[in-house]
Amino acid sequence: MFSSLFSTAPPVDPKAPNLFPVSEKSDLLGELEAKDLEWTCAGGFVTETQIFYHFLQDGTMLMCQVIHSSIGLWYPTIQFTCKIYNPTTKETTWRSVNVTNFVTPPPGLDKRSSKADQFSITYKPSSDGSHPEMYTIRANLSDDLQVSLDVSRPSAVPGFKIGKGPKGGFSYFGSDQQKPDGYVVHRFWPRTKASGHIIHNGRAITAEGHGMLVHAIQGMRPNLIASRWNFANFQSDAYGGVSAIQMEFKTLDTHGRHGAGSGGVTVNVGSLVLGGKLAVVTAETGWSDEAQPEKAAVMSRAHHLNPVHDPDTGYMQPTAVEFRWAGSPLLQGVEGSVDASLHLDVGSPSSPKGLIEKVDVLAEIPYVIKTMVNYVAGTKPYIYQWQDKVKLAVRGPDAIIPGLSEGLEIEGVIYTEASFIS
Repeated sequence: MFSSLFSTAPPVDPKAPNLFPVSEKSDLLGELEAKDLEWTCAGGFVTETQIFYHFLQDGTMLMCQVIHSSIGLWYPTIQFTCKIYNPTTKETTWRSVNVTNFVTPPPGLDKRSSKADQFSITYKPSSDGSHPEMYTIRANLSDDLQVSLDVSRPSAVPGFKIGKGPKGGFSYFGSDQQKPDGYVVHRFWPRTKASGHIIHNGRAITAEGHGMLVHAIQGMRPNLIASRWNFANFQSDAYGGVSAIQMEFKTLDTHGRHGAGSGGVTVNVGSLVLGGKLAVVTAETGWSDEAQPEKAAVMSRAHHLNPVHDPDTGYMQPTAVEFRWAGSPLLQGVEGSVDASLHLDVGSPSSPKGLIEKVDVLAEIPYVIKTMVNYVAGTKPYIYQWQDKVKLAVRGPDAIIPGLSEGLEIEGVIYTEASFIS
């Protein structure tokens, strides 16, 4: 109390911005440096995660994730989670293991790699020039589930973050960007190739396909960052490889460009891989006091359509979701603009379409986090997970894909999440 009476720091204007979204950066493409994919394992209230999503040749979705959760002064909790979903049989396999003896870096490696008693994820250069770098994932998750996967990045699809340099990718919370109250950062490999196998119930399953990688950090309590999240991962093997990804969060009222009470800001980042090349990177901010134009030079948007009350969760569930991308081509010598969209019908709570699961977050997080930190503050977070076949409508220069100027509908698979935090 006494230090505040004699403080020489200037007072903070209560109407000053206390959110600095990464989506406001003008230099959208920041190619990843080695350090960007290193584990930070920061203390305080920080959740850091590395997630590999892949669609196998039969349409099966395979997700492998490492989550490092720091809770104040408590020893961090590290989980390895794996979800396998077969859309034909509707069978879901799920494992969540609190791992032991987690280390990064393992001996002889850098901090892009990690290992524990139950898994190892090793980053290394690849001998295949068309896919110059890769991760190997080896996980023994239970007596009836083991995963062995090699995940590589195509040379024509660089990893990216929004904005260049060491602060690229960061959205900052608080009035001082140099000493923020918290932050969110995402780094992506938007198109990857996977090969390997899964052993489930004693049976070996070939795991070949394509997907993406995201390394993300939430440097603040999750309930203070966002009320909603949307995520889309579309992949297709047509036209030499196509992907369309988005990650979006909506802040609480507490953070906006006019301080507390001006929030409800939407921060969206995404990308398009077309013809096997990273073609467009997108980022857009939806300010609470400003309507977004119907069309813009750069668009990155997720829309919930015709929401209805879901008695299972208490939230207003969309009956359809729509994603939009627009931006200038990154490819050398290609002029013009690219526009893409997809529409996914997810049905109603009583008649769902493509629903994998409604994840009760409180039932999944480690007990120590749930009991020691009341970060849900009376809320009951849920994540809706859907997967289905869709068509990505794309229009752009023919130099990217022949016929693109007339518009193409590209068939593929989408995995999408809608997270409700409060």
